[in-house]
Amino acid sequence: MKTLKEIPCGQTVTVVKLQGEGALKRRIMDMGITKGTSVYVRKVAPFGDPVEVRVRGYELSIRKNEAENILVE
Repeated sequence: MKTLKEIPCGQTVTVVKLQGEGALKRRIMDMGITKGTSVYVRKVAPFGDPVEVRVRGYELSIRKNEAENILVE
């Protein structure tokens, strides 16, 4: 299994599991990233932070440390 941080631009993946504790996990879920959700990786900034994704029909930028807590396949 990979993390969202490792996925190259142009790929669509499915969220398998969210790692992390408390506020971090809650923040990720509040953005609409939950188990079973499809995520399309639109852009990755030159140094990898932030990652721009499309989730549930809207654009979202997430930090690298948040993307590391999202396991995908």
